Amino acid sequence: MENLNVGLVQFSPSHDAAENRDLLRDAFLQFDDVDLVVLPEYSAWFHADTAFWRDGAETIDGPFVTFLAEQARARSATILAGLLVSNGDNITNTVVAVAADGVIGRYDKVHLYDAFGVLESAVVTAGDPAESPLIVETNGWSVGVQTCYDLRFPEVSRRLVDAGATLIAVPADWVPGPRKSEHWRTLVRARAIENVAWVVAANHAGPSGIGESMIVDPSGDVVIEAAGDEIVMEVVLDPDAVPAARRTNPALRNRRYGVSPL
Repeated sequence: MENLNVGLVQFSPSHDAAENRDLLRDAFLQFDDVDLVVLPEYSAWFHADTAFWRDGAETIDGPFVTFLAEQARARSATILAGLLVSNGDNITNTVVAVAADGVIGRYDKVHLYDAFGVLESAVVTAGDPAESPLIVETNGWSVGVQTCYDLRFPEVSRRLVDAGATLIAVPADWVPGPRKSEHWRTLVRARAIENVAWVVAANHAGPSGIGESMIVDPSGDVVIEAAGDEIVMEVVLDPDAVPAARRTNPALRNRRYGVSPL
């Protein structure tokens, strides 16, 4: 395995899809030589009121994914991004994995955000928990994909690691509120520590999110983190960090329980 150059964009998407693509186009110009780019949840379009979400949903081959494929092709990179996808009468909260040739994988959010006064399931159809975890191979790395509220369910990350992931990517819109920053920081680091894996968590900037995007190494140390504003970050990850950490902390080898869908 080689080093992995990871790019992360923290921004606050609007309900102007063309404007979001323009903002991301400018953000991509700031990357030097990336292998993997992680964007937030709802990167294509976002409105705080879920009643409008059907207006912002696109097909999987729509303008946003076409744009991502163009960016991936120009950089020979893999891009992970969240968006609302129209599937006939249903919409899903989906993370797409896009390479030069287009979509190479998708994950439909399993744990819908029916919490803290929000009812995502009123407009979004959940993914099937029995579906195989999404693992994306890039530059010799196995990248597992989940999103946002999934962080509160440790079995999601564990299934990804059981499927071979050494890096967990988390596009998110972690919204402001009491204790939300503390929960975010604790959960992102916990997913890295308990799985002895890299975690790359890309969040919305304010006002739609708390920001605080971060990359955490397999020992639980924060390598880089953002504040609340829009920012582009690029970090080189060491492939030897996971095996080294797992020799010191053999928690995965020592466990006595597995994970399966309910």
